Amino acid sequence: MKQVFQDLRGGRTFVEDVPAPLVRPGHLRIASSVSLVSAGTERMLVDFARGSLIGKARQQPEKVAQALQKVSTDGLHSTIEAIRSKLDEPMALGYCNIGRVIEVGEGVRHFNLGDRVVSNGKHAEIIVVPHRLCAKCPDAANDETAAFTVVGAIALQAIRLAAPSLGEDFVVTGLGLIGLMAVQILRANGCRVLGIDNDPGRLELARQFGAETIDLSGGGDPLARALAFSRGRGVDGVLVAASTKSSEPVSQAARMCRKRGRIVLVGVAGLELNRSDFYENEITFQVSCSYGPGRYDPEYEIKGRDYPLGFVRWTEQRNFEAVLDMMAAGRINVSPLISHRFSIEEAFKAYDLLASSSKSLGILITYPVAVSSAATTRITLAAAWDQISKPAVVGFIGAGNYGGRVLIKAFKNAGANLHTIISESGVSAVRYGRKYGFLHAGSKAQSVLSDTNIDTICIVTRHNTHAHFVRSALQAGKNVFVEKPLCLSLKELEGIESDYKNAGSSQLLMVGFNRRFAPMVIKAKALIDVVGLPKSFIMTVNAGSVPSDHWTQEPEVGGGRIVGEGCHFIDLLRYLAGAPIEKFDVTHLKTPAGSNQPDTAIITLRFANGSIGAINYLAHGHKAVPKERLEIYCPGRYLVLDNYRRLIGYGWRGFSSMKSWRQDKGSTACVAAFVEAVKSGGPPPIPPSEIFEVSRISIEAARPK
Repeated sequence: MKQVFQDLRGGRTFVEDVPAPLVRPGHLRIASSVSLVSAGTERMLVDFARGSLIGKARQQPEKVAQALQKVSTDGLHSTIEAIRSKLDEPMALGYCNIGRVIEVGEGVRHFNLGDRVVSNGKHAEIIVVPHRLCAKCPDAANDETAAFTVVGAIALQAIRLAAPSLGEDFVVTGLGLIGLMAVQILRANGCRVLGIDNDPGRLELARQFGAETIDLSGGGDPLARALAFSRGRGVDGVLVAASTKSSEPVSQAARMCRKRGRIVLVGVAGLELNRSDFYENEITFQVSCSYGPGRYDPEYEIKGRDYPLGFVRWTEQRNFEAVLDMMAAGRINVSPLISHRFSIEEAFKAYDLLASSSKSLGILITYPVAVSSAATTRITLAAAWDQISKPAVVGFIGAGNYGGRVLIKAFKNAGANLHTIISESGVSAVRYGRKYGFLHAGSKAQSVLSDTNIDTICIVTRHNTHAHFVRSALQAGKNVFVEKPLCLSLKELEGIESDYKNAGSSQLLMVGFNRRFAPMVIKAKALIDVVGLPKSFIMTVNAGSVPSDHWTQEPEVGGGRIVGEGCHFIDLLRYLAGAPIEKFDVTHLKTPAGSNQPDTAIITLRFANGSIGAINYLAHGHKAVPKERLEIYCPGRYLVLDNYRRLIGYGWRGFSSMKSWRQDKGSTACVAAFVEAVKSGGPPPIPPSEIFEVSRISIEAARPK
């Protein structure tokens, strides 16, 4: 299928063939008929992408500060790689879509096959959207009209915040798509409206919708005109729907308002304001967030948990419905707003038009009628492939940032044959598939599990899927490399151990515990192995804070950070100690409320050879401190490893320090060892017994006591 993307590095807008996405629980799979280009938001994205690197940096000073911080902790090379990876990631465009439901995800009610629905889906022939971000379209609203629903909901939410009442005087500054739809909704609320813009065509449209207007290009005085419009009282409210870096529209809005007037910013404007403009008249100022309550709340949007009607009357979904009802009743007329139409094949022309000086307003993208649920979920990226010889023919399930930036490159450099790459949406699979020379890209994991040409599976998906894919791959007779963790529960671990035992010695199972393969860790291991006596290890991890609603923090999805990342350090100390863990204990930080903070803990380990270790996994430290520091105490000797860039020794004959200008956590060597074992039929790089031991302790350590 075809989809529209924006290249953030070079600024090119392009249409790409990608695999059709699969439906997910709580989602709808929709065949698009029409989508709308949001002139304001998408023009900003295009302008940003087409700017220089310096221009991008100036627009995002907070990102520059983060990059400089990363240089100081992780090194210049790692920082440059991360920035390049981000800029190389194309952005999928669009958020105003209408089409027909071709598949209903598990747990979705009130939607059926064939329903015509609006959504915030992308510019793509087939989209998958959470059902809370969809609304059924009434027959009286045709597809081209309904494509404006999401933009209309943005205008409606701003108006709800402004709370107009019958007969009030309102100003709308900026008469783009949102502004012109706001004019109509305010008029439908019984308000008098004054529109401000410098485009004669848009001003004429506002007059057609019943507004009075001010033409800024003609030198009109907005303040004097607003005062006259409001019969000398000052207007009741102002919607700022302009897109500008200037603070003047908001400052001007305050001076237009009566005492206790209301201002709602729905566009983008500067906020360097004069306090007195607001103070003397007690002006209320608010920024409107997108389509309404529920926006950016994963509990609502992704998990589908609706807000109670009696407490939240207007959610984003109900705002969609309200806009559609007004369209069907003729209270909102968008036909005059349509300026151009392009087919999906020529969608790039829409963005060239948007970035040009030519006049445009509502730009529609149209889609072929014949697209169906049978659209292909796997596409061929290479016309020919001369690396089909086994072993080490690899299929990737997952194409996220770490997999694409680190693991795929490591597998390629290790001489693996890259066959098929899978991602949930299919988009990142195509991106990395083309970059690294895969034969196929797709969105259906079963296609790699069942492909007899593939003998090795690499799993780089969300943590809650690891156990399923590991077991499926083992049962299919494949070698398995899974990015940590191996699984999230003891029951899952038991199933994996059983499947591995049944698979026999011909299959390899590897978890990406890469720290033990880092060059400086290997050097430390060689030094301490000479000492026959027990050692003491102190591993300090300045993990940094992660929002509590992030997927890694959810027990059923990410498993929590101790399982998801803490396992790395349990494995590292297990490797260095060279003996099984016979006892462990965990102490979690207490919050002010008295509950455990699950991602801040001290884990103590006792090994069978008498060695001891402590892992300080801390999520509340300062981000300027390097993330990982390992101290090793031996009788009369000491080693300290700082963030895999410097190893310093005290009391070691013939060794004082080892330094590197770039951080190396062992990811490349970890993959190389696995690929070599696959090719040679040699033993697994990490003994399976250690993988299972570390996984079990990580799961148990994550359970608050």
